[in-house]
Amino acid sequence: MDDVTLDEVDHGLVHALRIDGRAPFSRIGEVLGVSENTIARRYRRLRSSGVLRVVGAVNGRRLGYTSWTIRLRCTPDAAGSIAGALAARDDTSYVYLLSGGTEISCNAQTRSADERDALLLEKLPRTRRVIGVSAHLLLRSFALPATWLGPAVLSPEQAVRLRPPPAPDGTRPIEVGAADLALLAALARDGRAGYADLAKATGWSDSTVKRRAEALRGAGVLQYQVDIEPARLGFHAEARLWMSVRPSAVTDAATAMAAHPEVSFVALTTGPTNLVAVVNCRDTEDLARYLTERVAALDGIVTMETAPVIRTVKRAGLPL
Repeated sequence: MDDVTLDEVDHGLVHALRIDGRAPFSRIGEVLGVSENTIARRYRRLRSSGVLRVVGAVNGRRLGYTSWTIRLRCTPDAAGSIAGALAARDDTSYVYLLSGGTEISCNAQTRSADERDALLLEKLPRTRRVIGVSAHLLLRSFALPATWLGPAVLSPEQAVRLRPPPAPDGTRPIEVGAADLALLAALARDGRAGYADLAKATGWSDSTVKRRAEALRGAGVLQYQVDIEPARLGFHAEARLWMSVRPSAVTDAATAMAAHPEVSFVALTTGPTNLVAVVNCRDTEDLARYLTERVAALDGIVTMETAPVIRTVKRAGLPL
């Protein structure tokens, strides 16, 4: 990956794409006060250098999928290859090597009970180099990477101008066919792919692809996310937290953490720890301050385990 430094315009572009991953460059340029050509050139530079990409992510809950957070303990020689194998699966996201490099954390979406059993009961435990597996059902999300407050640089007025129109009804059921899956797969590779390219992937016309992509987005099935390393935005200390919180206090604690600019993900889970979070801090001192001041002040937290991210193998998109 090229050594690229982001300036003020680049940070504004990242924030704009986080608001709407398919916002026209002309509109982004108007909001940022630069030309459309400047925005297009900046985006191509960041994407071609591997710094940034927009991906179309599937919200499996709208399709009846089940979401899990998984932890694996491995022998030191195996963690990298096992993490790579997990990242290559189309049902995983946010694959991290943690702590001393012998632990892996990832999220997974399973489409059925058979897929769940195949992943959790057969595929993961089969190798002797995996010495421990724990899987926790994600019950409710309070903060998601797409809504992370940390990289925000635009004013509320600018953000409003970029926000896509509200979906007509994101709760109505929607059926997904083979061509839809091909469309979603193409958008997972490039969330800003042109409609002509998407038409080739699906066999539909350009107008049908556009209409269907908008329908999937409106139904909450398709979500555009910016895939960028937090360190590029000035956040050099990333960690996973597992917390045990009193049941009577867990909703308040999760809601409070969701409002913290350090937090990019927090969810209620099953298991001995009932709250999982991802935090992004400027440096290790900032992380220590967050844990001992912000988190420690929350009511109801009984225990907390912190694991720094050593390497990210996959975020929302394809393996890095």
